Amino acid sequence: MQLKIGTALTLEPTYTDRVEKFRCKIVEQENNIIYIDYPVNTMTNKTAFLVDGAQFRATFVSEDKVSYAFNTEVLGRKLGNIPTILLSCPPIEDFVKIQRREFVRVNTSVDIALDYNNKFYQFVTEDISAGGLAIHFNKEFPFNEGESVNLTIVLPFMNGEIRYVKTDGNIIRIIEKDRISIASLQFTDTEDIDKQYIVRFCFERQLLNRRKLEANTT
Repeated sequence: MQLKIGTALTLEPTYTDRVEKFRCKIVEQENNIIYIDYPVNTMTNKTAFLVDGAQFRATFVSEDKVSYAFNTEVLGRKLGNIPTILLSCPPIEDFVKIQRREFVRVNTSVDIALDYNNKFYQFVTEDISAGGLAIHFNKEFPFNEGESVNLTIVLPFMNGEIRYVKTDGNIIRIIEKDRISIASLQFTDTEDIDKQYIVRFCFERQLLNRRKLEANTT
């Protein structure tokens, strides 16, 4: 799997409260730098101006129809027959394979507060994805399958930033596993910006988990 000239990229800002997407194509590549044509905002169809230092998550589809994502940063501009923007390109091992609809479910522990019947309960996740999460209990819980709850999810990012995502969730199922109850919840009515934070968090944790696995096998 390699980036090639002509590969279409979708860019999404990672450190902003704006929900935007830009489409562009790779024009040239040199070592760890890729050159793209000027991107177009997918909502307005207008050419976008990307400032130096802006950070994005880039996604693309490989020749074998698999979707990948990687983090990138605007490095500058190059004038020529085709004006281009320079983006940083990490090594291929830092690319993360993704599903077409959302990022895969990531096994990780994050703190959440659950509001049910005006009472708050604190739990830790078993896993999380852009579409929902699983929480585990070592004590009795008051809710049942099919009920709705309010969630506050604490998302700590690799740069030290912490975001508190608020969303609703439906309790899809509750199972017993090794004497621990696990509840699977599906997100509902999630704001676009909050969904973007969850996707970004999942991406970072996938990359972090991969690095830990590689370190343990070397």
